Amino acid sequence: MSALGINLNGIWAIYRFEIARAIRTVGQSLITPVITTSLYFVVFGAAIGSRMTQIDGVSYGAFIVPGLIMLSIFTESISNASFGIYFPKFTGTIYEVLSAPISSFEIVIAYVGAATTKSVVLGLIIMLTAWCFVPLRIMHPATMFAFLALIAASFSLFGFIIGLWAKSFEQLQFVPMLVITPLTFLGGAFYSVHMLPPAWQTVALFNPVVYLISGFRWAFYGTADVAIEISLAAILGFFLVCLALVAWTFKTGFRLKN
Repeated sequence: MSALGINLNGIWAIYRFEIARAIRTVGQSLITPVITTSLYFVVFGAAIGSRMTQIDGVSYGAFIVPGLIMLSIFTESISNASFGIYFPKFTGTIYEVLSAPISSFEIVIAYVGAATTKSVVLGLIIMLTAWCFVPLRIMHPATMFAFLALIAASFSLFGFIIGLWAKSFEQLQFVPMLVITPLTFLGGAFYSVHMLPPAWQTVALFNPVVYLISGFRWAFYGTADVAIEISLAAILGFFLVCLALVAWTFKTGFRLKN
């Protein structure tokens, strides 16, 4: 117990358990996403990129790197956090966690912190993998890491909400596969929104993922589809909304205590 009254031992126990689970399934947690991303580089970067001109002064292969990292971060953050809290619900061990001398705030820190750590590590590994395929540069490394950590934490919170809401393993995959992945592909992961016709540019700006990918790409190359301030405001707003939903869930016990 710290001086602030936070149960650090309880947080560390859950955090360590979740990290250990990721290590036991390292093939699924790290190797599979890296191989999948490498295939994207081969197909989009080499096959398609060789036939495309530069985008905003950046080669196409390098241009898609931030989008590919975000695609993996979105899906893995949601998957790690949602499964981490859903499995105790499925097995019934969630009641042991709820009855332990650890607050709901500390439970969220542990589960979301572990999912965020795994996602950030995955993003950095994919970034290193990208260097094997394309000439990569990072103009604003501090901003890049801040965006990476904040987006990973936000989507881990979102995944935690999905894990609390889901009643089956099928529902855990519903939002990532049918909502997040399509929005990412349509959110400028593989192209600039400015390449679209004017009418479709306006439509694209209603896609929240555009702001996240644009801000992250700005940290690499200094070029973006929307202002960096708007991107930062978008991710901070999403983080606060998810935080409020998690707080409401624990307060009401929705699909958690009942």
